[in-house]
Amino acid sequence: MRVGRLLLALLWISCAAWAEVSLPLPQTLEEASAQRERAASMRAEAERRHEAEQKNCHTRFLVNDCLAAAKKRYTATIIEARKLDQPARDFQREAKRQEIEAKEAQRLADQPRREAGQQESAERFHAEEAAKTAAREQKLAAKAAKAEEGRRREAARQAKRQAKQEKRAQQDAEREARKATREAGRSADGTAN
Repeated sequence: MRVGRLLLALLWISCAAWAEVSLPLPQTLEEASAQRERAASMRAEAERRHEAEQKNCHTRFLVNDCLAAAKKRYTATIIEARKLDQPARDFQREAKRQEIEAKEAQRLADQPRREAGQQESAERFHAEEAAKTAAREQKLAAKAAKAEEGRRREAARQAKRQAKQEKRAQQDAEREARKATREAGRSADGTAN
């Protein structure tokens, strides 16, 4: 019985050593994901098998020995799953780090171009705003000139109207004076007769 356990332990150690040597290091993210899935399924299978063995141990005479052996097998499988999972997890972490570094390097490389684009955009915006302001000021100046021209024309019309009214008043006054002179001359002719 002891020899059988010894052989089983040696077989287990050699399998573990062989598994350590033959643990594949993932080369792609797909391989890493597949390796992590295998490790997860190994853990799930170890859990299922451990529960079944524990139930089976309670039916035996040497329960504690049986539970201890089941626990050792469970622990060995979990360790094996970790050994399979760890390189894959490290590979994924490293791939993610490299991806982040590549993005950061790309962002840093693109930064001068982005800054130049932003500068160009800002200059274009300022030029457009200056053109709008100049157009607005030109429009206001044209309106002011038009309004001034309208005021000058109105003032000229008022002056012309005033001159016409003054001329008419002068003509009316002259007419009244002539009329008064004629009437005075008629009255003088009528009294002299």
